[in-house]
Amino acid sequence: MTATTAPGRLQERPEIPCTEECLLRPGNTNCGGCGMSVGLTMLGRALADAGDTCTLVIPACCGIVTAGAFPTTSYGVPTIATTFASSPAVASGVATIRDLNAEPGQVICWAGDGGTYDIGLATLSAAAERNENIIYICYDNEIYGNTGGQRSSATPAGARTTTTPWGKIQDKKDIMSIMAAHRIPYAASLSIAHPDDFAHKISTALLIKGMRFLLLHSPCPTGWKAEPADSIELVRLAVASSLFPLYEVFDGATYKINVEPDGSDPAEYFHRQGRFEAKQIDLGAARRACSERMQRLRALAEQYPSCT
Repeated sequence: MTATTAPGRLQERPEIPCTEECLLRPGNTNCGGCGMSVGLTMLGRALADAGDTCTLVIPACCGIVTAGAFPTTSYGVPTIATTFASSPAVASGVATIRDLNAEPGQVICWAGDGGTYDIGLATLSAAAERNENIIYICYDNEIYGNTGGQRSSATPAGARTTTTPWGKIQDKKDIMSIMAAHRIPYAASLSIAHPDDFAHKISTALLIKGMRFLLLHSPCPTGWKAEPADSIELVRLAVASSLFPLYEVFDGATYKINVEPDGSDPAEYFHRQGRFEAKQIDLGAARRACSERMQRLRALAEQYPSCT
C-alpha cells in the first residue's frame, strides 16, 4: 500500500523482505486465519532448516489458487498445477525423472481433502502401492473450500456445508488408517498449533525414501464459520480433546503417539464454530469417540511401538 508524504505526492512502495527461498511469498490472496497458509510457511521453514528445497505439485484446490494470476506467482519454488485427481500421478513422474538424473530436492504434493479423501484417492492409493519417492501432504480443512464449501468425506458428522445444510450424517473418513494399510514407509498427522512436532515430522520425512503421507489439520475460518484469530486455538483444542490425534506410523506396522491429549472437552471446539449447531451435535457420542480413538491408538503404540 502506498502512502502520501505531501499533497499530491506519493511515497515509493517499500521493499517487501522476500527471497527466492520463500516457499509462500508475502502478498498472497489467501484468507486471514487460513491454516493452509500457516502450514506452507512452516513447511518452507523446515525445508530451509534442512538445506533442502522442493517442487510442488498441486491439484485443483485453494492451494493452486494461492499462486495467483499469470505471469506472477505467490510461490517461490517450481509449482505444477494438475487436475483434481492426478497430482500423485504427476508427482510420480516428476520424482522419477529427478531420481534418474540424481537431482536434488523433494517432490511434494500439496492437496486439499477433496483431492485426497475423494477425487484423488485412486491415484494416491496407486502411488502408495508403488511406493513412489514423493511426499504427499494433505491440508485437511474438511470441506471443498475452493468451490463454495461443499461436504467432503473428510467433513465431520454434524457439520453444515452448502451440500449438507442440516448437518452431515456420516462420520469423517479415517484416511490415516487407509494410508497405513498401504504399508508405506511413513505416515503422520500434523497440527499448526504444535510447530515443534510439525518440524520434527517434516525432518523425519525428508530422511526417508519412498511414499510419505502427512495429514495437516487446516482451519478454514470461511468454511468453519469461525474467527480468523481462533484458528490456532481451534486446532489446538482438536489435539487436546483427541478429535485430531498427533501420531506417526512407520511401514504401516509401528506406531508412536507424539502429543498426549490433556482431556479437554471437545464441546468447546464445536461451540466456537458456526458450522455446528448445538442440537445437531451429540456431545456424549463425540466424547466417547474421542476416548475410543485414543484407547485404540495407545493400544497400537503399546503393542507395536516404534523404535525411532
